Amino acid sequence: MKIVIIGGGFAGVNLAMALGNNERFEITLVDKNNYNFFPPLIYQVATGFLEPSSISYPLRKLFSEKKNVHFRLGQVQKVSPAENKVILSNGALSYDYLVFATGAKTNYFGMENVKQNAISMKTLDDAIEMRNKLLMQMEQATISEDPDDIKKRLTVVIAGGGPTGVELSGMFAEMRNGILRKEYPELIGKGSEIYLVDGGDALLSPMSEKSQKDTFEELTKLGVNIMLNSRVKDFVNDTVYLASGESIPSKTLIWAAGVTAKVFEGLPPESYGRGSRMAVDEFNKVNATTNIYAIGDTCLQLTDLHFPQGHPQVAQVAIQQGRHLAKNFKKMVKNEALVPFEYEDKGSMAIIGRMKAVADLPKPKVHFSGTIAWFAWLFIHLISLITQRNRVRTLYNWMIAYFTKDQSLRMIIKPTWRPNSDD
Repeated sequence: MKIVIIGGGFAGVNLAMALGNNERFEITLVDKNNYNFFPPLIYQVATGFLEPSSISYPLRKLFSEKKNVHFRLGQVQKVSPAENKVILSNGALSYDYLVFATGAKTNYFGMENVKQNAISMKTLDDAIEMRNKLLMQMEQATISEDPDDIKKRLTVVIAGGGPTGVELSGMFAEMRNGILRKEYPELIGKGSEIYLVDGGDALLSPMSEKSQKDTFEELTKLGVNIMLNSRVKDFVNDTVYLASGESIPSKTLIWAAGVTAKVFEGLPPESYGRGSRMAVDEFNKVNATTNIYAIGDTCLQLTDLHFPQGHPQVAQVAIQQGRHLAKNFKKMVKNEALVPFEYEDKGSMAIIGRMKAVADLPKPKVHFSGTIAWFAWLFIHLISLITQRNRVRTLYNWMIAYFTKDQSLRMIIKPTWRPNSDD
């Protein structure tokens, strides 16, 4: 059975790993990057607390001992279901079964200025861009003589009150109250502000009211300006404009306010549902297709009785769907009955700052916060990293940061891009 997997994130990697070294399957994994990375921790790369290699790993090396798994660097341009072919940017692949595990991309809701000028938080490239920009703004602020210009450079606006927005806000607040004072003494008292803007009436909307309340209180104590029921409308001329008519002078807008799935040429409109996610049945087969599947953030599955509106776009769903689809593929080759997917919710958590976090567990229904939740967050994220090497490097960096209240990874690194015929 020849299976082509598009996407090397949580879903695609777990599917390929589960089918690895099984002689009944020939697997080709396609991704636009040659590495897998851990999205929940890219904000720590952006803020200089982790290096990129701590949360990423080369895909070829990852599958080097899986003899039936092959890697292809490329991007999907078109699908041809009638021919069982997928057209890539550098060739074509035939398949018996095609699996989309392409995750989600940033949704700017049609705001072109925001798309052009804001920093998104979806990839390692985004994280490195943010780190460079934040450090450059602080360096420029040290030599500026205009108080308004300095304040614009030191003010950060974060759009989106989900886990990414909350964790970034807490990290920036901790840095401002500690690192900034030590390394940039000339900027003390120059008006550094952090704004967290969200269109809802609470932060961390999917979590419990206790988590929402604890998060609001802790971020407020750290000095974060929280603006609920507020929505970013535009970002132009170093000013963030809100739908309410208010504006915030700032050179930095971080966009963590929404995602949408990717649409691929060749699939019929019936294959897509809300948010451009691929509509799938209980076995993750894409609607209006016979041998195309979708797993992870890119799919919308409405057949799970506990999640009638679809599963949350989180790592655990992708991991579980990847492993479950692998089991069903093994059943297919044995002509056994397939098993519908049911998501096992293992809870939600978010880190707020040093020794501060919130966590909700579904079974039993428990909320906890503070130091216990912080250690739980560290443990869960550590074991979720894809290799032992990543876990050791990340733990080492976290230990240094914990004992010193600092980290030494704040380098401005800007690789020179020279296009050539092979790009």
